[in-house]
Amino acid sequence: MSGEASLFDAIVVGSGASGGWACKRLAEAGLKVAVLEVGAPQPDANFTEHVPAFELEYRNRAPEIVRQTRPIQSHMACDEYNYKWFCNDLDEPYTTPPDRPYLWLARLRRTGGRTNSWGRVSLRFSDLDFKAASRDGYGENWPLSYSDLKPYYELVEEYVGVIGLAEGLPHLPDSKFLPPMALDCQEVLFRNRVKEKLGRTATPTRAANLTRPLHGRAPCHYCGPCYRGCITHSYFNSSFTTMTDALHTGKCTLISNAMVYQVKTDQDGKRARSITYIDRNTHQVHEIRGRAVILCAQSFESARILLNSADERYPNGLANSSGALGHYLMAHIRNAGGSGELPAFGAKPSLGGPKRPVDGIYIARFRNIENVPTSKDFLRGYGYEGGGFLRNDLQAPGYGEAYKKAVLDPLAGVSFTGFGEVLARSDNFVEIDPKVKDRWGIPVLHISMADGPNEKAMSKDIAESIGEMLEASGAKNIRTYANPSNGRWAAHEAGLARMGSDPKTSVLNQFQQSHDIRNLFVMDASGFTTNPCQNPTLTIMALCVRSCDYLMGEMKRGNV
Repeated sequence: MSGEASLFDAIVVGSGASGGWACKRLAEAGLKVAVLEVGAPQPDANFTEHVPAFELEYRNRAPEIVRQTRPIQSHMACDEYNYKWFCNDLDEPYTTPPDRPYLWLARLRRTGGRTNSWGRVSLRFSDLDFKAASRDGYGENWPLSYSDLKPYYELVEEYVGVIGLAEGLPHLPDSKFLPPMALDCQEVLFRNRVKEKLGRTATPTRAANLTRPLHGRAPCHYCGPCYRGCITHSYFNSSFTTMTDALHTGKCTLISNAMVYQVKTDQDGKRARSITYIDRNTHQVHEIRGRAVILCAQSFESARILLNSADERYPNGLANSSGALGHYLMAHIRNAGGSGELPAFGAKPSLGGPKRPVDGIYIARFRNIENVPTSKDFLRGYGYEGGGFLRNDLQAPGYGEAYKKAVLDPLAGVSFTGFGEVLARSDNFVEIDPKVKDRWGIPVLHISMADGPNEKAMSKDIAESIGEMLEASGAKNIRTYANPSNGRWAAHEAGLARMGSDPKTSVLNQFQQSHDIRNLFVMDASGFTTNPCQNPTLTIMALCVRSCDYLMGEMKRGNV
């Protein structure tokens, strides 16, 4: 085992949404930071959003080539353009029970992590979310409130750039918005009629895509495929924003291709001493020391590191005196929705026109909120992501000249997918599978998750409610669906090292600091006490900045 000679003030694991912010916040304050990134660097030369398919070897028409090594990753935003950014599923396996399948998606292996290919929807949480247990009696409240996080939401939004429209909804707080992207005619019709007839809010999507220049980054030029990168830096990706800022300070050292295995502690087990990692290319084992350890590896990966770090003092996983580590796995259900056709209003589809990079509409939660009757069928709530479509009807009937004419007739309408909260339950969990190891000899995760009665009832309501809204909009040929999750939840995993006020029932305090080991922090979504229906990334970043400020204060006071 080789060792690093120098001691860092902080070791950050992961360079994605939270890891990038941790590096930026700490390095700009003068701390000496090392970041261990499992993937390779991500220069702009890797981006292919403007590359036509005919320049690719297989013209992006041979998905089976990608599936040979990425049979799981290829389910979402992973194709011939970018598949090398994702983990090789054969090299990095995991296991599940036969009756509880789980698709672990978006396992990026490049600087920037999931921010390379994320959907960019950026929504705040509210006290309806942070204090949900006080309202409905289920589970635990977060150990913080909206007022604690509001200034950090603002700080992050001013840097990231979030587009949107102020709606004044207390359960979906407004951000410091850049102008939204324009809605199409079908979306305007849907938004107006749903508000008029049902009182529900269909707002322009709040997303981390720029509509104005910001901090040297250009506004979006509507080329479309953000999951392939962005040479104009018009969406938020930590590789060319927070990580670049951190590296420019000269205080941050990026160590690429580092497969983190374990966190090591001192002899009495009260302080994290170092991190052991394996070089992906050479398979050589290294150890790096730091005053503080910050895990930002993504919920599954951070839990895996802590579980693999079990020792005599913590036989069930490092910093796990509560027994909560690895439990209360949450991700959003996304198995229900609907679509309908609306007038084209004279518009004609084009294969070469501008491509808006985000869905047009976010339908805010309207179930189980203040001043609305409580649902008798399920707790918590859901929102929808989606919007308009305008395309040629390639399924038009007829042959020859009749078909050619019919296929040119525009097919217009709106389509939505619901995203619903999954309740925190101990029986949704991860653990180490000692019988299976990855290519580098590290034991892998065993993931066990399934929908409960609450999620199933919510899915049914998601389908029924979108049908109601489509009908209110005047849509024709309405189609709705509510399917079993069957392994496919949104890639919004959270809750495996949850925050709480009681060390007996939680892993972290309100600053994402371990109750057991004071210089150990977990600043990704692992600490979420609940996983509200809003997309989590904006909250992940805000929490991280808040926790970094707390960490620096504790360092100054000599407590870390």
